[in-house]
Amino acid sequence: MVKEKLAVLPDQPGCYLMKDKHGTVIYVGKAKVLKNRVRSYFTGTHDGKTQRLVNEIADLDYIITSSNLEALILEMNLIKKYEPKYNVLLKDDKSYPYLKVTNETHPRLIITRKVKKDGGKYFGPYPNASAANETKKLLDRLYPLRKCRTLPDRVCLYYHIGQCLAPCEFNVTKEQNSELVAQLVRFLNNGHQKVKKDLQEKMIEASEDLNFERAKELRDQIQHIDAVMEKQKMTMNDQVSRDIFAYTYDKGWMCVQVFFVRQGKLIERDVSIFPFYKEPEDDFLTFLGQFYLKEEHMKPKEVLLPESIDPKLAEQLLDVKVLQPKRGKKKELVQLAEKNADQALRERFALIERDEERTVKAVEQLGEALQIDPPRRIEAFDNSNIQGTNPVSAMVAFVDGKPAKKDYRKYRVKSVKGPDDYASMEEVIRRRYVRLLKENAPMPDLILVDGGKGQLSAAKNVLVHELNLHIPVAGMAKDDKHKTSNLVFGEPVQVIELERNSQGFYLLQRIQDEVHRFAITFHRETRKKSMFTSVLDDIPGIGEKRKKRLLRHFGSVAKMKEATIEDFQKLSIPETVAKDLMDALKKSY
Repeated sequence: MVKEKLAVLPDQPGCYLMKDKHGTVIYVGKAKVLKNRVRSYFTGTHDGKTQRLVNEIADLDYIITSSNLEALILEMNLIKKYEPKYNVLLKDDKSYPYLKVTNETHPRLIITRKVKKDGGKYFGPYPNASAANETKKLLDRLYPLRKCRTLPDRVCLYYHIGQCLAPCEFNVTKEQNSELVAQLVRFLNNGHQKVKKDLQEKMIEASEDLNFERAKELRDQIQHIDAVMEKQKMTMNDQVSRDIFAYTYDKGWMCVQVFFVRQGKLIERDVSIFPFYKEPEDDFLTFLGQFYLKEEHMKPKEVLLPESIDPKLAEQLLDVKVLQPKRGKKKELVQLAEKNADQALRERFALIERDEERTVKAVEQLGEALQIDPPRRIEAFDNSNIQGTNPVSAMVAFVDGKPAKKDYRKYRVKSVKGPDDYASMEEVIRRRYVRLLKENAPMPDLILVDGGKGQLSAAKNVLVHELNLHIPVAGMAKDDKHKTSNLVFGEPVQVIELERNSQGFYLLQRIQDEVHRFAITFHRETRKKSMFTSVLDDIPGIGEKRKKRLLRHFGSVAKMKEATIEDFQKLSIPETVAKDLMDALKKSY
């Protein structure tokens, strides 16, 4: 899943969430270009900490943002929400700074990291804290609001340098304060262009006078203003909880994206992709009506919807305040949700297309190579034994290029003594297809046997001469490194070469690896069970529980042989049973 998602990542800014096999978010990061940043985790070498993270990644998700700044703010919100174990920063209660105009008789401009409902005017947050500090210094010079926390007895230095009206000693009216605050608010609400233009003119004038130090100071001030005034919508200062809905549709499928904003912070999103059958607006309203019926979805204070939806109908449906913003941050949030919905739907189509290439189209390629109809159902066989002991065989089934695990079968080889791979293949093929004939079950379109001409001949001998079944059979040959090499097929037998970078070859590799894994796993289970059965099963008084107790205590049959009767009696084994056990161990070893 991760490999497939890496192939369709967008080249846009945003945040990515790494998840483990339990679906727990273990790391949150941000990127200017999601495609490049996320892929970098899975290429090249990394330090120990990063490698441990990569080893745990089982799935990933991402949220597109409009800028790198928004990604930075969203990353902070997501880390605070999920507290991923691989994120070491931003887990505490710290946050990015805000500029605040206090709600006092004589207001102040301060920098704070906490937003409270205290009547103050908040602007931010600002990820670049140093830029926020430098911009505050500029604003202090432009708008001489009070600086002191408590009014002193006499004027201070700020009054003498023109940065305070000194309400401690002079009569500063409410109107004067209101005018300064209005100008300051206008500056922070995108009215900074005039100030920026004045600074640019002064910078050019200073450079023409060869006063380059002054010009540099003015240039830095302009850059700080740009950094502070860059827009972002991941955090809103009104601290209102709201849900933002947007949708997109294509090829009979709809994607609905929901952004959850809590206390003004975008902290999570929900993605739903489903087929729709009516008008898009009607199906979206149906989804909306069912969304808050789930226990995990609590109704917020307000809901933002796209303009294409009837607001009155939605309000009646949800029984909450519904807004369809026309401008500003809220409008941008709806557009951003729509952008994410569009990307999620395109990603789904891309994954479906890649899945078809790996499965259905790969089956068609395999059929073309063998000059048969596309083998929609393939059954593959492999044998496993160690010098003829505990011989077993396994069969896996692939339907349309995907494993059909409910159809897998295990076989204990019964009639073959010693390491005879061909005879084992004959027995298992016979048992499998005699059963299908008796049950009148559908036959596969292609049978694959693990091995070369010998295994292929054994399978054909049973199918054609004994059962009169004319099913295409091919042998999966391997090279010296035990890797998939080619197919042996036909009459007379020919080597069928597949292009090493073709999807048909990759499908053949997956089938061969899967049947080998299944057979080896079954053989290990069989061998493990037989380790004790040969010695202990025939001893009266030793059942399954006592066998397990003996194994847990002694660890091996060899150590059991060295034990005394008293050792066995300590495990609640009767004396007569212990003697029989010791006699059996001496005879067997």
